[in-house]
Amino acid sequence: MAAEVMLMNEIEAKVANLGIDMNIDFNSIQLPRGEDCGIISDDEDVYHEDQLEYDSGFGNVIVVDNLPVVPREKFEKLEGVIRKIYSQIGVIKEDGLWMPVDSETKKTLGYCFIEYNTPKEAVLAKEKTNGYKLDRSHIFAVNMFDDFDKYMRVPDEWAPPEIKPYTPGENLQKWLTDEKARDQFVIRAGTDTEVLWNDARQSKTELVYRRAYWTESFVQWSPLGTYLATVHRQGAAVWGGASTFNRLMRYAHPQVKLIDFSPGEKFLVTYSSQEPSNPCDENRVVINIFDVRTGKVMRDFNGSADEFAIGGAGGGAGVSWPIFRWGGGKEDKYFAKLGKNMISVYETETFSLIDKKSLKVENVVDFSWSPTDPILALFVPELGGGNQPARVSLVQIPSKVELRQKNLFSVSDCKMYWQSNGEYLAVKADRYTKTKKSTYTGFELFRIKERDIPIEVLELDNKNDKIIAFAWEPKGHRFAVIHGDNPRPDISFYSMKSSHNLGRVSKLTTLKGKQANALFWSPGGRFIVLAGLKGLNGQLEFFNVDELETMSTGEHFMATDIEWDPTGRYVATSVTSVHEMENGFNIWSFHGKLLYRILKDHFFQFLWRPRPPSFLSPEEEEAIARNLKRYSKKYDAEDQDVSMLLSEQDREKRRMLKEEWERWVSEWRRAAEEEKMERQRLRDGEASDEEEEYEAKEVEVEEILDVSEEILFEE
Repeated sequence: MAAEVMLMNEIEAKVANLGIDMNIDFNSIQLPRGEDCGIISDDEDVYHEDQLEYDSGFGNVIVVDNLPVVPREKFEKLEGVIRKIYSQIGVIKEDGLWMPVDSETKKTLGYCFIEYNTPKEAVLAKEKTNGYKLDRSHIFAVNMFDDFDKYMRVPDEWAPPEIKPYTPGENLQKWLTDEKARDQFVIRAGTDTEVLWNDARQSKTELVYRRAYWTESFVQWSPLGTYLATVHRQGAAVWGGASTFNRLMRYAHPQVKLIDFSPGEKFLVTYSSQEPSNPCDENRVVINIFDVRTGKVMRDFNGSADEFAIGGAGGGAGVSWPIFRWGGGKEDKYFAKLGKNMISVYETETFSLIDKKSLKVENVVDFSWSPTDPILALFVPELGGGNQPARVSLVQIPSKVELRQKNLFSVSDCKMYWQSNGEYLAVKADRYTKTKKSTYTGFELFRIKERDIPIEVLELDNKNDKIIAFAWEPKGHRFAVIHGDNPRPDISFYSMKSSHNLGRVSKLTTLKGKQANALFWSPGGRFIVLAGLKGLNGQLEFFNVDELETMSTGEHFMATDIEWDPTGRYVATSVTSVHEMENGFNIWSFHGKLLYRILKDHFFQFLWRPRPPSFLSPEEEEAIARNLKRYSKKYDAEDQDVSMLLSEQDREKRRMLKEEWERWVSEWRRAAEEEKMERQRLRDGEASDEEEEYEAKEVEVEEILDVSEEILFEE
């Protein structure tokens, strides 16, 4: 401390000799924009986390060059055109548009400055309009005002760029190489989010990563399992890594509510809806489509909630989610949105409408993509009191050629179900009876891969049965239907192939009176869980469709969710916090054996980590199945080792329990021996502890509990 005082005295003396005023107002000192002099702020992480935008400097100003040079009389018209173009992107400040004028010619100089409310709007305006073609002679060149300082610092002489050594990135699929071939899942309970291994052999979980307050609303895996997305007030983020979970990218979108990945994980769609300050105004919706790897906004959409609410509900403020539905399989080539009397189909090379126009379909109310091919299935309801029938059409993209159409008469509602390989499309049509007082249900089955796309009509044995659930077998040709009345409807299984005629649908069996209202096929097909959720209190039946037999039954009381792991080996059932009791999850084998159970208070989410598709062809997979015994020897030996280990652990556990019991007995025998003389004294000299050697006698004892004296006065 003394040394510090001496050093300070020397500094003050030196400053006095130089004539420097030491009375400095440090609050008045401001560093140059973007400079920190090598000193990182304590709140740097908070700053980046919240992505705050300050209205300072010139980050919200753009310079638009290559404008027409016009005289004063045309100035107002040109300004109106520019304002119309750029006000669609963001809010231009009052007096925020300035076009310099040559003092001699009184003509504009061919460029202008535009000031937005926020830097984000300015950046978006630059991205959207740089290269915009006003006419043949005028193509906009747009730059950020702050960039001019950067350009001015470019050296006059060229110097070769510094070549940085190559550093390979992390293997984001490292988890797929687990030696035990385990799968991961994520759970949210309380404030914690955890990623865990499902170690079913050991009947337990193994922690991979845990983080408190990792998300502010929910988490979501990307479709191929590469990323885990988290949602925050200022936007979304994706996480991944070889051995842990690092933040790979952030996507700025304030007040984001919903997110959706494209099937091939190339793009992330974010959604927010802002309630207006004036109740008479409409909710405003903002949708951004980001490149997942770079974080760049590829396209944004803004408008009222009504503009995005056509075609159903499921998101927020009456909006159907996802608003944009992806097509073209894992290549992420197309995405589409339902509009009024049209379907807007965009391609991802330029993020613009195919052929620069939407697909016009009068009164269309729903559409869905084939999971594998660029084919749209769309539904148009009945019009004119039945004069114009309802119809389902299949449309090829990008040509917009109609491949097949089916008219449906007396239809009240329609739902479309694609098989996972895009081989079949089932259309569930609810039709009016002749009296129009009731409806019945039938199915139109499209064979997409066959010539001319033949269609079959399927009606249930009792066509008046209510359809409770429908589900295709993944990668297969079978489907299941729950039909009838609760609480014990019937479940029927059908095949699109039959032993006699491969082109005809056939019924396999009907299970009568089952306590089920939901169907959950294994990802590999063959096995299915018939589940009774909600009012049926978690009844489970594990059914083998190949053998048409029940493997086992079980119950997870109050279960709210059921999900197969991506390999079809295990099933997770969970009770989330919609119920106050029994929160947690159970892990079952594919044939219905309960392997382990974990209880968690305030349990919110359980999600298996998806796996990417296998690189093996169907023929190679079939060859492996045929030679499974040869491959299984190695794993049988591992299973035996694990079984022996578990047996040894069980024996060790039983041995420890036995030793603990013996210690407990020994301790009480020692205590009994120490108290022997006292017991003998209390028994008036009787030494034996055996109860049968004593005779029970009843002894009456009178005892005065209380004596009180009360004096009474007579009048």
